[in-house]
Amino acid sequence: MGILGGNQKDEPLHYGEVSSLWAYLAGVNAHLAEYQTLYNHTGDDDLRKFIEDKINGAMKPQAQEIEAILKDNGIAIPPAPPERAKANIEDIPAGARFNDPEIANPISMNIASGLVSLSQIMGQSTREDIAMMAGKYHVEKAQYGLRILKMQKEKGWLIVPPLHTKVPELV
Repeated sequence: MGILGGNQKDEPLHYGEVSSLWAYLAGVNAHLAEYQTLYNHTGDDDLRKFIEDKINGAMKPQAQEIEAILKDNGIAIPPAPPERAKANIEDIPAGARFNDPEIANPISMNIASGLVSLSQIMGQSTREDIAMMAGKYHVEKAQYGLRILKMQKEKGWLIVPPLHTKVPELV
């Protein structure tokens, strides 16, 4: 067996895996602080539940798992912003508040860019455990993407590009 045979956890991470995991973790940490702040601005109960579920059901567990992998491999983890305090939406002046569509749309875009990052990690990994972990996160993220898309459609928040409805005539 060569260097890439045997127990996955005993194999070294290559530079691409390290860089991508580090960058993904930095992004998750930044979005955690962002989502905690946006949660304070959210008035819609469904969106509040979505954000809370995304933070506690996906983002925090992912961050912990990736931190452990990096630390086990002697890699310094990226700095993370501090946890944000919970605030009452009524304490935020109306003109300073984000409204619910302004919260849902960037979350949707963050999910889309996260899917691309996870696809990159899966594609460049030589360690099957890293590729499988990224694949698991990819499926979770896609499910959250579908949930927020459905919510945006139901609540009239979805911003769509111009729709092409004219069918060209065939000659």
